[in-house]
Amino acid sequence: MFTKLTRSGGHTYVQLVESFRDETGRPRQRTISTLGRLDEVGGQVDSLLKGLLRAKGLPASTTDTPQVAFESALALGDVWALDQLWKELGFDALAGVFRKARYTTPVEHAIRVMVFNRLCDPDSKLGVLRWLQTVSMPQVDVAALTHQHLLRSLDALMDHQEAVDDVVANLLRPLVDQDLSLVFYDLTTIRAAGLSEQVGDVRQYGMAKEGLIARQFMLGVVQTAEGLPIYHEVFDGNQAESPTLMPTLKKVLTRFGHIKRLIVVADRGLLSLDNIDELGKIQLPSGQALEFILAVPGRRYGEFVEVLQAFQAKAITAEEEIIEETSWHDLRLVVAHHPHSAKEQTLLRQERIAALRTQAQAWAGKLDGQDGGVSTRGRKLSDSGAKARFYHAVKEAHLAKIVKVDLKSDLFNYTIDAAALKQAELMDGKLMLVTNVADLTPREVVQRYKALADIERGFRVLKSEIEIAPVYHRLPERIRAHAFICFMALIVYRVMRQRLKLAKSDLSPERALAELRRIQRHKVRINKAEPISGISTINDAQAQVLETLNIKKPTQDAQLTLL
Repeated sequence: MFTKLTRSGGHTYVQLVESFRDETGRPRQRTISTLGRLDEVGGQVDSLLKGLLRAKGLPASTTDTPQVAFESALALGDVWALDQLWKELGFDALAGVFRKARYTTPVEHAIRVMVFNRLCDPDSKLGVLRWLQTVSMPQVDVAALTHQHLLRSLDALMDHQEAVDDVVANLLRPLVDQDLSLVFYDLTTIRAAGLSEQVGDVRQYGMAKEGLIARQFMLGVVQTAEGLPIYHEVFDGNQAESPTLMPTLKKVLTRFGHIKRLIVVADRGLLSLDNIDELGKIQLPSGQALEFILAVPGRRYGEFVEVLQAFQAKAITAEEEIIEETSWHDLRLVVAHHPHSAKEQTLLRQERIAALRTQAQAWAGKLDGQDGGVSTRGRKLSDSGAKARFYHAVKEAHLAKIVKVDLKSDLFNYTIDAAALKQAELMDGKLMLVTNVADLTPREVVQRYKALADIERGFRVLKSEIEIAPVYHRLPERIRAHAFICFMALIVYRVMRQRLKLAKSDLSPERALAELRRIQRHKVRINKAEPISGISTINDAQAQVLETLNIKKPTQDAQLTLL
């Protein structure tokens, strides 16, 4: 049986109809009863409905206009996508590490939350809890997370760092090319807050990348040519760059012993004769020697003046970039010269020297006038004051090797070192690379090194989108744990970037997450019953982002239909 609506005399009637087959087997219908008018309030249909509801034990008010209450919407799309990537990459295996260690709290959940927060809305550990109130974290009991839980999870991360490192290395190994792996190593400075002193403190005063003395720690990161970070290390804030290279490489080779070939690309600050000698002695587990491409640091340019004399004759007349090769210390020395960059660098230096000369002449004229009894506006200038101010200006212009200020003289005096100026102009527009890689052409060597500029974006991501600094933790192990959280966030970020790039999408990971953040989880309560959850409609742009990232759409917990 079923109900049927019919129209008669401008009214709608509800009829109870039965389906049956006649003697010949043909389907037929017959009206059993007319239940009443549908458009009559309080009529037979309403009375029948209320009676049926009472028989079912349901409140008769169900037939009244439903009372709908909407709870606050929570962002779902961004944390859903990150959760899917987290599991796909294998980070959820961290849960096994802490279960084995008999932790009673879900440490992996806390780590996951802190990593996702770095990618979605980086904040302090207390800020993480506030952020959690605005998102719908899949399969995480948000109410069980406290500030102390987050801090203790950081401690657990460091207490079991070796096991955690193994998990991270295992999930990264399939992403690292075994036959030819080009890895880039660089360090950056991370600002740290606080004035307290701790045992084994990594917060030390050193020269920051911004050119200021600051309390900081050093973060070294090894990345593949695809921009995938595979190793990180925290060093003291006053640690020199060069000595960090060898220990880091040995740990990378231990962790990724399956690699058959490894070419290390490093920036100018990491080259020293000691490093080159040590690098030449390292062998991979396969027995093959470690290969490297290292840029020559500016402080050592003087050693290459004679080597570059023959090359300079071609460089002077070049209109496009030229690349040639020679030898140095039984290694290949690849030299690239870009004429346009050379002209720009030379012109900029000339302008800075001219500005310094103009300033020096003004101060010298004022000093001579004062000696002759001429009064001038402003404070009186002394020779020592002029020397100090001029020396500071020279340092600011990075010309201390060329413009020599005589600080020991009683009178304000300076000279231009012609030899140093000539050497600087000789190096303008040039890139010098020392390498032991035998099967790459000089141009390929230069291309491999220039890829380092793209890899350095990883540091900018750490400092901008992931906001690793400033760090407010004071305990050394908490600082290392914070760096580890940011390192895991960088892995997820770079995997997202690779997938977007592979799909030729013009979206960045942060823009993709911002688009997905608009997918929300809603809760609706009808007539004070249990709330019903639902997901907002996924539009075409959001569906495209999910498809590009190779992530399935969020599942609908309950289909909400209001009649």
